[in-house]
Amino acid sequence: MSNTRIAFIGAGNMAASLIGGLRAKGLDAAQIRASDPGADTRARVSAEHGIETFADNAEAIQGVDVIVLAVKPQAMKAVCESLRPSLQPHQLVVSIAAGITCASMNTWLGAQPIVRCMPNTPALVSQGVSGLYATAEVSAEQRDQAQELLSAVGLALWLEQEQQLDAVTAVSGSGPAYFFLLIEAMTAAGVKLGLSKEVAEQLAEQTALGAAHMAVASDVDAAELRRRVTSPGGTTQAAIESFQAGGFEALVEKALGAAAHRSAELAEQLGK
Repeated sequence: MSNTRIAFIGAGNMAASLIGGLRAKGLDAAQIRASDPGADTRARVSAEHGIETFADNAEAIQGVDVIVLAVKPQAMKAVCESLRPSLQPHQLVVSIAAGITCASMNTWLGAQPIVRCMPNTPALVSQGVSGLYATAEVSAEQRDQAQELLSAVGLALWLEQEQQLDAVTAVSGSGPAYFFLLIEAMTAAGVKLGLSKEVAEQLAEQTALGAAHMAVASDVDAAELRRRVTSPGGTTQAAIESFQAGGFEALVEKALGAAAHRSAELAEQLGK
């Protein structure tokens, strides 16, 4: 990425986190630019990261190598169609807009090399994970550029089939909310067991953080880590058996299936 020039179309929170991640990894501010209709947003991003900003999308993409589409899915068609006359064939388009397929973007943009990504909100604190899918027009060098771009805010994983992005959405795109829900529930249960809300919340949050760190750092899978914590006849076994008696695994499978199905539905609706 040392000589790569990047334009962000849309300078909201996710774009700003990517810009910050790239700057933290040493990319020069002169290589990054962003466009946004909001004057306040442009001023904030420019002041925070030292980059040039534009009100006009077509002006922002002049002379760049990578164009990152970071706009709301509902705005993608209009944005793409407005960019089409100004695009150059060699420019890589990276989309982080949920639910917009490569086929839809090709219809609106023309035959550009496209990488479609599904990041998640922990990217805002550089702890994200993204699924990436590249069309056949994307070169090896452009795949590397997309990899480095998304790796600036966390883990970036390549997918073989575009439809797998629906599963990525279900597991990691929507996933942070599942863990927030569990933290909420554990906090409420802790309060009912006699803890203050503040103490119960801190216990739940730090336990979630510690467990995630252990899972990432460990050379064994989550099932084995769970077994190691679960002493026969102990407190953890009592809790795990209660979860399983309530159909925990089946409920998680049903919930993620619903999220994946909705992701596919939205892609069909938004791509028209």
